[in-house]
Amino acid sequence: MSISENIKKFKAEIPEDTTLVAVSKTKPKEDILEAYEAGHRVFGENKIQEMTEKWEELPKDIQWHMIGHVQRNKVKYMAPYVSLIHAVDSLKLLKEIEKEAKKNDRSIECLLQIKIAEEESKFGISVDKAKEILSSETLQQMAHVKVVGLMGMATLTENQEKIRKEFRFLKTTFEDLKKDFPSLHILSMGMSGDYQLALDCGSNMIRVGSAIFGERNYN
Repeated sequence: MSISENIKKFKAEIPEDTTLVAVSKTKPKEDILEAYEAGHRVFGENKIQEMTEKWEELPKDIQWHMIGHVQRNKVKYMAPYVSLIHAVDSLKLLKEIEKEAKKNDRSIECLLQIKIAEEESKFGISVDKAKEILSSETLQQMAHVKVVGLMGMATLTENQEKIRKEFRFLKTTFEDLKKDFPSLHILSMGMSGDYQLALDCGSNMIRVGSAIFGERNYN
């Protein structure tokens, strides 16, 4: 199917209150425009430089989500336009986002990335660390940053029960934290290979790349 047909298929399949982030990393702007013309507006990138180049050239009503690991020294490049930063894993990073958002007179929404997979290559923080950040006076005093939810990446495995267990853990964590921090309302989990399982476990934001745009070319 074409990109536009894939977009329409997802819109018809997923719940109305679920946000589809079309992961456009490594894809040319023509592909993004095809999805845009099919009515889609939310796109995810994992490299700030690539995302910034696309932001400069593409329609300004696109919401750009940074879904990859963020280096603090690059926050300034996306601060003028980024809609949501998914993978926040430290108070230091939040301080940098606050500083750059203030310079741009913006408020930037962020998700805390919880480590739910056993793989060493996956980033993320513990639940205790997330509580520490959310409770911190430093965060309370930030006027240009809003932590609005959690994000997680499951283990890359064929074992569906393992993935389900990781997603359920994140959903339980999300519900527990919401009791004390009612501003949390986004649970970002699920990608092309496991989004259906993530939806079943309570995700309300999925990050889908290859199932929309086809396999990536890394050359």
